[in-house]
Amino acid sequence: MKPLIIPIENEYSEAAIDLILTIQQKEFNVPITIEDQPDLLNIKDFYYGGGGGFWGAFVNDELVGTIALIKFDEKEAAIRKMFVKKEYRGKEFSIAQKLLDTLIQYARENGIDAIYLGTISKLEAALRFYERNHFVAIEQELLPEKFPLMKPDHVFRHLPLK
Repeated sequence: MKPLIIPIENEYSEAAIDLILTIQQKEFNVPITIEDQPDLLNIKDFYYGGGGGFWGAFVNDELVGTIALIKFDEKEAAIRKMFVKKEYRGKEFSIAQKLLDTLIQYARENGIDAIYLGTISKLEAALRFYERNHFVAIEQELLPEKFPLMKPDHVFRHLPLK
């Protein structure tokens, strides 16, 4: 059961919304709705339109993971929508790692020098994952001016690519 990582667009919006909202609301009790995330209703324009991307991880044709990249400046971008279904987390499948590796490779190939992300402190396993992948803590005040801040985010990480 090797996962397939591919770029996805609007035809997968419904599956992505179901996956992401289930994890946010039911698993981690994050008070966020689809109204707070209109990007998921138009993946193509929101992510690809500015030079970013959106990838899905599939196992047996089921969407089990997502990751997205928003390019917010000429050489800077932000990770968004990094979610993996609980049953597919961990080293057995390495879906999160494969998604992140795909995003970083895309960023490097497209002249992005730095990647940022925002998250919440209760996502401890995610924070450890980013630290293992050389993301370093950064205070909110030090984020680039154009960084696309999400309402619940209060923990930030940075990965220089150069």
